[in-house]
Amino acid sequence: MSRAFTREEDSENAIAGVGERPISTHRNLVTERGLAQIDDNLADLRDIMAKAERKADRERIAVVSRDLRYWTARRESAELSVPEPGSDVVRFGMGVTLQSDGRKVHWKIVGEDEADPAKGSISHVSPMAVALFGKKVGDVASVNGKEWEIVKLSES
Repeated sequence: MSRAFTREEDSENAIAGVGERPISTHRNLVTERGLAQIDDNLADLRDIMAKAERKADRERIAVVSRDLRYWTARRESAELSVPEPGSDVVRFGMGVTLQSDGRKVHWKIVGEDEADPAKGSISHVSPMAVALFGKKVGDVASVNGKEWEIVKLSES
């Protein structure tokens, strides 16, 4: 067997090993912004796929195909959820200001794919969000042994 054939075979195995992106088993709740992000990801990936196909870049095609499958599935299962205006309890899509030990933090509760704690958004399936749902201003949520008082709710 020639080395060239062996290398091609190894390359095919490497491409096949890309694997699928895991899809959450939780409901795919999204905000309007989250739905737009999914659509933007799909559009970007389609552009990248077209370029990869023109170059016959098999590795890039494999990775982008996997990502397209992921985002297509997420788009198909997306459930747009907008908080009820004037709600006095914590719900998906709302902003929540919390205080603990004199320190205040603000989180917006969003979908799993749009969550970015460094930018102030947390997933609706995170322990903090789960502890907050249904509570009102003045209520206390306990997460990892620390108590957080809800001091303000906002629609964003």
